[in-house]
Amino acid sequence: MIIQSTDFKDLKLFKRGKVRDVYDLGDKLLIISTDRISCFDVVLPTCVPHKGEVLTKLSLFWFEFTRDIIANHMLTVNIDDFPESLLKYKEILNGRSMLVKKTNPIP
Repeated sequence: MIIQSTDFKDLKLFKRGKVRDVYDLGDKLLIISTDRISCFDVVLPTCVPHKGEVLTKLSLFWFEFTRDIIANHMLTVNIDDFPESLLKYKEILNGRSMLVKKTNPIP
């Protein structure tokens, strides 16, 4: 399934980036990697199947690899650990989303 964008009406869209959609869940954020392509800060009209899943796996690898060096915001990518209210979106979220702590960016 190709995911170009998400539109979860019951969730508060925090930000739609070039390739990720971010939803505000209160003290957490839901980051969804889509299959959109960005080149030179331009989002192209076509998608790459499974790109979002690959991006999520790469991010997870580096967050886990460096967690002993520096703390990060990643909580889980396991859909079964997501809030129950998100389980209705399981088919879309599974493998391409990450639940993270809401933090303040370093300026």
